[in-house]
Amino acid sequence: MDLLLISNSTNPGEPYLDYPKHDIAKILKSIKKKALFLPYAAVTFSFDQYEQKVRERFNEIGLDVESIHHAQSAKRAVADAEAIVVGGGNTWQLTRMIHDLDLVDVIREKVLTGTPYVGWSAGSNLACPTIRTTNDMPIMDPDGFHGFNLVPFQINPHYLDANPEGHAGETREQRILEFIEVNPDLWIVGLREGTMLRVRNKSVELIGPRPARLFKKGSDPVEVRPGENLDFLMD
Repeated sequence: MDLLLISNSTNPGEPYLDYPKHDIAKILKSIKKKALFLPYAAVTFSFDQYEQKVRERFNEIGLDVESIHHAQSAKRAVADAEAIVVGGGNTWQLTRMIHDLDLVDVIREKVLTGTPYVGWSAGSNLACPTIRTTNDMPIMDPDGFHGFNLVPFQINPHYLDANPEGHAGETREQRILEFIEVNPDLWIVGLREGTMLRVRNKSVELIGPRPARLFKKGSDPVEVRPGENLDFLMD
């Protein structure tokens, strides 16, 4: 199994998918044709527009994508894919469409048997057991919260340490502490922007300039830096 789970697509002042593009190139170096792109998280723009936006960046690193929405059979497209790429956007819509197309099990089996998986934001959420640590507005019923369950921990992408100035609502940490109170067996990875996780079988590597923040019931939140051993997350 080989996964690249990215917190966010774009850093301030940078082009789209610029900062993770070299890590994307590394994980997809073995593919000979096109990666299969899942654009289903797009809400305010078309799947065609999303595909073209991702294709332009992938072309810069010698790669290409073909969106699954063109396929006559989504399941056949997954079966034939050399790599699976799941874009960010709204996690709830993404999950609903994956469920409606009955793709959870076929994608999970495909990835567990060696097909590389790249996801950012919502695409990282969906790699987890459930989507319950997403930040997104629940714009539709996803027909179940279950994700691909490729890793046994949850990710909170775009993790923020504090609220914007003047905002009096809960912090991200407070929300995650509520989550682990009723889900005591799960690790939660607060994945800050500009960072990503590379998961190879039972090995987990944090990549990027910032630490991640880990949460689990019964333990104080802990900061982990790139280079530290995170393999215990796969236990």
